[in-house]
Amino acid sequence: MDTVRVSLVSGLVGVAALAASNPSSVTFSKDVLPILQKNCQGCHRPGEVAPMSLLTFSDARPWAKAIKTAVVTRKMPPWFAEPQGTHSFSNDKTLSTRDLNTLVSWVDNGAPEGNPNDAPPPLQFTDGWNIKPDIVIEMPEDFHLPAKGTINYQFVLVKGNFDRDLWVSAAEMRPGNPKVLHHGKVWVRPPGSHWMENAVPGVAYESGMGRNSIAEGNDILGKFNPGLGAQSFAIGGSAKFVPKGSDLVFELHYTATGEATTDRSKLGLALAKEPPTTRFFLSAGPTALNLVIPPGDSNAEVVSEVTVGADNVRLAYAQPHMHLRGKDFELRAIYPSGESDTLFKSQFDFDWQLGYTFAKPIGLPKGTRLIGISHFDNSPNNKFNPDPTEEVRWGPQNWDEMSNCFVGLLFDVGTNAATIFRASGPSLLPRGKFGPTLAALKLVATN
Repeated sequence: MDTVRVSLVSGLVGVAALAASNPSSVTFSKDVLPILQKNCQGCHRPGEVAPMSLLTFSDARPWAKAIKTAVVTRKMPPWFAEPQGTHSFSNDKTLSTRDLNTLVSWVDNGAPEGNPNDAPPPLQFTDGWNIKPDIVIEMPEDFHLPAKGTINYQFVLVKGNFDRDLWVSAAEMRPGNPKVLHHGKVWVRPPGSHWMENAVPGVAYESGMGRNSIAEGNDILGKFNPGLGAQSFAIGGSAKFVPKGSDLVFELHYTATGEATTDRSKLGLALAKEPPTTRFFLSAGPTALNLVIPPGDSNAEVVSEVTVGADNVRLAYAQPHMHLRGKDFELRAIYPSGESDTLFKSQFDFDWQLGYTFAKPIGLPKGTRLIGISHFDNSPNNKFNPDPTEEVRWGPQNWDEMSNCFVGLLFDVGTNAATIFRASGPSLLPRGKFGPTLAALKLVATN
């Protein structure tokens, strides 16, 4: 029996033993509902990405056995990262041993409701939002999806009509139809940016119409991925910047579901009360445009890299992005001193693309190399693999692949975001049939 399986079996035995020692007085109202409120209801409520609601006893009781299985196997709540050294996460949803045992005891003892008067007050959600938005920007027209076929990425320009500079403390992108929007982004397009400058507002385009450039001030303001939820930018008083006169661009990745339908997504913004001294900026981090995955390879490794080009930069957030063959992702820093530091390691699940907020932002001195290391399963054993006989390269559709890590960075408000990163190392290598050429690898090894 391999180590992982032994560990899992030991964990289950331990859980069973602890659960058996718990009193049979565990009830939904007093003991279970607070756990669901803290860890589950963000997704498990009407209109969210999870398949069933867990707001009330009548909602949760039919799912009692499934809840036990999901938490004992650590499938739920979804969380795929492990702390590395001193680096931990403030948004970690992993259940404590005590909470896990409480849920197991509740199910094993018949899942009783208990006294409804013991229940905490229900969580209040603002019209379905996870934040309380000061501003809501919605696509002005429905996007019409066909019942079948490939739907290319869509880009929709939306007029911002912002009459002043804004500092944003939190944002939440919400799909109008979560069944068809797999993921999306909303970009800030400040005055002077040439990206999408000829687009008709509200019209969906299959091309971004020009180069989306950080040098022109473009920034990701909000994202939607399954399980991601709202994004907070108020870390130590930081916030995101939206210049006066900016427009927004909705970038949308739809999937046909077998019936013609529509979507009209929106973005909610919570504003900072005071202008910050530190800016939160979401960047694409190490990006493996050099990605080439051989046919049948069950553990193909892809490496990408960027180098920090500015002072006083800190890493606050990481969200790896891959497609159906993605297995795991590691983010590693090589500091100017030569010291190596693993910042982040995570398994990857295409259906739950989570973001991870560091409990303490990590300083990245100028000259630090930030390295992304990802692994892919392009073998027949991967049940999600579209075609294990194909060589796979970078591309936007699910049957293509990507390897990058969105990173939330903190830096002085006067710093030019375009200077923060420059591509380096493997991200600049020429490609052979199955990856960087041997000559290119030797060149990196000697520099």
